[in-house]
Amino acid sequence: MGAGANRSIALIAAQICLAASADRVTVNAQRVSQEPLLRAGATPWAETGLFNPTAIKVGVKTVLLFRAQDRKGTSRVGYAESTDGLHFNARPQPVLSPEAEYEKNGGVEDPRVVEIGGLYYLTYTGYNSSSAQLCLATSADLIHWDRKGVILPAYKGTWNTQWTKSGAILTQKVNGKWWMYYLGTRNDSEGKPRDYMGLASSGDLLHWQDATDEPVLKQRPGAFDSRVMEPGPGPFMTDAGILLLYNGADDHLVYGPGWVLFDKHDPRRVIARADRPFVVPTLPWERAGQVPNVIFLEGAVVKAARQNRLDLTGYYGGADKYIGALNIQIFIRI
Repeated sequence: MGAGANRSIALIAAQICLAASADRVTVNAQRVSQEPLLRAGATPWAETGLFNPTAIKVGVKTVLLFRAQDRKGTSRVGYAESTDGLHFNARPQPVLSPEAEYEKNGGVEDPRVVEIGGLYYLTYTGYNSSSAQLCLATSADLIHWDRKGVILPAYKGTWNTQWTKSGAILTQKVNGKWWMYYLGTRNDSEGKPRDYMGLASSGDLLHWQDATDEPVLKQRPGAFDSRVMEPGPGPFMTDAGILLLYNGADDHLVYGPGWVLFDKHDPRRVIARADRPFVVPTLPWERAGQVPNVIFLEGAVVKAARQNRLDLTGYYGGADKYIGALNIQIFIRI
């Protein structure tokens, strides 16, 4: 058999494997509303954009912690709550503003929150106009925050040679450790910067270190996530594995969320991965804003969970300017 035939067989086998992998998880998503749930308002600190929310359920309330930008481009974290998950009231003042040296002149961006042991852990990006770094703060009430500092410094990773962002913490231990997926940047084989997904571990939720020497997701040329592979909400532990919803961007920087399923006994090992996003920007306010063509899923609350099914409300940023919501139904084949 010739080399060409061998290559053809290998390509067909890879395509069959990809199809089988992508069929492992089925995601159906529908927009809750054709209009934004929240948008920039008259308050100066949220005048330019109000977007990229994390979400958490507190009793009967859904709480969003969102990124807001003022006219100068400085970011802060705001707070909004709702009893129906659709109509939100925002506090008049932000709950986290740039104060530390690693936040000044840029701001605090793109929060993600989880609750562990009665304490809220907020990962966010601290940006000082030159470096973006993954930071952590804790709170007992989601309003008053205690900074814990930079937890994954820029330029110092085992593989990521530039910025760090977007920490998505798994809320239960695996093999005696806490785990967090995050975004790190390094140059690809062509020398161009590309955003990959990494994995860090911790013994105490406060001190983190890289858990791998390479990104946990491989770059796929031509795919919906060929340019960016960025964690979304905190991952879900299921019977089939660790399910992470993440944001992909292609080489044209069109953003849409997909999913990846990791081994529940080894958070580094990929079991299956989406081959396409489950929603893409089509509405006018998703296609036009501060950054065009963006659906960025960052928050999710569970409405119902069974052995291999999840029913979620997902909250996303549209075009780096607005907040929208999705009803998301997930079925995982075990």
